[in-house]
Amino acid sequence: MSPSRPPTASIAAIATPPGRGGIGIVRVSGEHLDELILAIAGRELPPRVATRVLFRDALGAAIDSGLALYFPRPHSYTGEDVVEWHGHGGPAVMRLLLSRCVDLGARLAEPGEFTKRAFLNGKLDLAQAESVADVIEASTATAVRAAARSLTGEFSREVHALRDALIDLRMYTEATLDFPEEDLDLLREGDVAARLAAIRERLANVMTRARSGAILRSGLTLVLVGAPNVGKSSLLNRLVGDEAAIVTPVPGTTRDTVERQIEIGGIPLNVIDTAGLRDTEDPVERLGIARTRAAIERSDVALVIVEASEDSDAARSAAARALLVTELPASVPRIIVHNKCDLAFAAPHVERYPAMLDPSLSAETATEAVATHVWLCALTGDGVPLLEAEVMRIAGVEHAVEDAFFARERQLAALADAGRHLDAAVLLVAGSAPPLELLAEELRGAQQAFSSITGEFTADDLLGEIFSRFCIGK
Repeated sequence: MSPSRPPTASIAAIATPPGRGGIGIVRVSGEHLDELILAIAGRELPPRVATRVLFRDALGAAIDSGLALYFPRPHSYTGEDVVEWHGHGGPAVMRLLLSRCVDLGARLAEPGEFTKRAFLNGKLDLAQAESVADVIEASTATAVRAAARSLTGEFSREVHALRDALIDLRMYTEATLDFPEEDLDLLREGDVAARLAAIRERLANVMTRARSGAILRSGLTLVLVGAPNVGKSSLLNRLVGDEAAIVTPVPGTTRDTVERQIEIGGIPLNVIDTAGLRDTEDPVERLGIARTRAAIERSDVALVIVEASEDSDAARSAAARALLVTELPASVPRIIVHNKCDLAFAAPHVERYPAMLDPSLSAETATEAVATHVWLCALTGDGVPLLEAEVMRIAGVEHAVEDAFFARERQLAALADAGRHLDAAVLLVAGSAPPLELLAEELRGAQQAFSSITGEFTADDLLGEIFSRFCIGK
């Protein structure tokens, strides 16, 4: 879908967060803002120069004193005339200034409408437009850098390169279909198999970077589960670096889930300490255990905490495994954490061996499967960096974060859709006499999936959904 011009009505919004601040900004975008500027500033404004003016109401009285910035089209954020009024950041003065703009013909902007107009006017493609909100919402420095890579067009350039390579391949198939008398040997002269393999390899790299960016964007939920008094709360406090949970020798101290946000290797993590899993008649503790099960269902990684001293106690180890086997869904990745390793006279370390304590495995398969086990001491912090590294490894981002793109679910779905079309094309080319009509259709489908990422082929209702999630004023 090629961008089309938006309505010419001017839009206005407060572009700074609600509340009081040193500076507040009211932004206006539209065509022919000369009369509005003259009415509020009392003078014409030079382009792209901060000018100190009095903001005036309908009677000419001063609303505030501040700076005015004027960006004539097309050299503005939206591609239209844009004026920004930078005043004192009080809620009342901002509302008065916004009301004055509305009285002069502007309407209140919808969420994301400034950026939507920038997209429709060709100032940004859709992937860049979405990354505007991602830069604002990024919660870590690594996430900001990943979002900035998308905002500056690095992600879009990779997608365009994949699309252009597909267009080159489509030329061969379309030429063969349109001019069969030429008898082009598509597979031999066009080297289609090798070129498809190169495109697929490049797509795999882009998908790896995009998946890392998706994790940077949404973060991971890490849940700590285990029997009472194995050190879950101590481990939470160690990861958070604060006394977030009460720690006592009394089993059942944690009655409710305790959630804290941390950052490991640039990845935002939501860590949830849970009530110990055990049979109990205490109604309050039972409510806490119910919340534990709910937290497990929405987790990305489960840390199964056991006491290292129990490893040599076959009965207690089997009891812990029997307790957890019914609690953890097989789809949730987990790490077996052997806490209090100092009491078992074991140094902190990581091992991968047949998973006797892996709750997702039956006794028959436990000796065949390999699970990750980390020995540490939550009380002293010994071995905790080993655990953090294993969390990143399981998340699949231990090496791919620094060059990640911020990616949204729809972008990942589009990349996956393109991959399916390319896989189908590879299978067709591998045949002795590939049907060129089907090959052309698969290549067209892959190209269309890539184009949907940057907005060259995007439904209007999808655009409305995307920009409705932006903040007002952006």
